[in-house]
Amino acid sequence: MLSKLFNLLKEEKGQGMTEYGLILGFIALAVIAALFTMGDVIKDKFEEIIEGINNPSAQNNNQNQ
Repeated sequence: MLSKLFNLLKEEKGQGMTEYGLILGFIALAVIAALFTMGDVIKDKFEEIIEGINNPSAQNNNQNQ
């Protein structure tokens, strides 16, 4: 009985998948943190792009000045 318990503790079949899961979780947290810190800058840039698409003549006038 004791030997089965020791064999169970030594078993490493799921270790690789667990490590990949942890790495993926940390990457997801880093992406979420980056989006929260840079969210306003990204939003402003997208609004600027949309404004340029909707009103291309205003964009050309700003570049000529």
